[in-house]
Amino acid sequence: MKQLNKRISLTLKQLRREKGWSLDMAAEKTGVSKAMLGQIEREESSPTIATLWKIASGFDTSFSSFIENIDISSHQMKHGGKTRQLHPADEKIRVKTLFPFDAQLNSEIFIIELLPLCEHLSPPHQNGVIEHVIVAEGKMEVLANGKWQSLNKGDGLRFNANQEHGYRNRTNKIAVIHDIIHY
Repeated sequence: MKQLNKRISLTLKQLRREKGWSLDMAAEKTGVSKAMLGQIEREESSPTIATLWKIASGFDTSFSSFIENIDISSHQMKHGGKTRQLHPADEKIRVKTLFPFDAQLNSEIFIIELLPLCEHLSPPHQNGVIEHVIVAEGKMEVLANGKWQSLNKGDGLRFNANQEHGYRNRTNKIAVIHDIIHY
């Protein structure tokens, strides 16, 4: 967790430096308080998944740029590892970047585990962002266009992610989804 907080901190500082934004401007653009942004930069706080999405959207960058440091200069990539909890408050959801943001394809792919009785709401992403959710294991529900839709193993749903959306697992078994994000 400490390495992840350091990665998030360094990425946030670099993005602010590149844009020439003060903490006040970053807070205005992301909807995340100046105090919270400062705590993240000083590695005093780790952001929830929802907060990290707000920051990524405000900086018009990918979510994976904050959690992965993968060289994508080669067109061939194999990526493994385990899903991980990003923040103590996100105890029911684990994320793994399968393929980080690719500028040529304008997309990134995640594997997400929704633990039993998980409900995760996500803030709106930038206009034009499309999500594809494909259920690899179990059953789950997706909140899109203001209503919850049930999905079973093998089902998929594509929706505009520039609105509040969410993921829910009402069962006692882990649900695993592939989440493809197109910017």
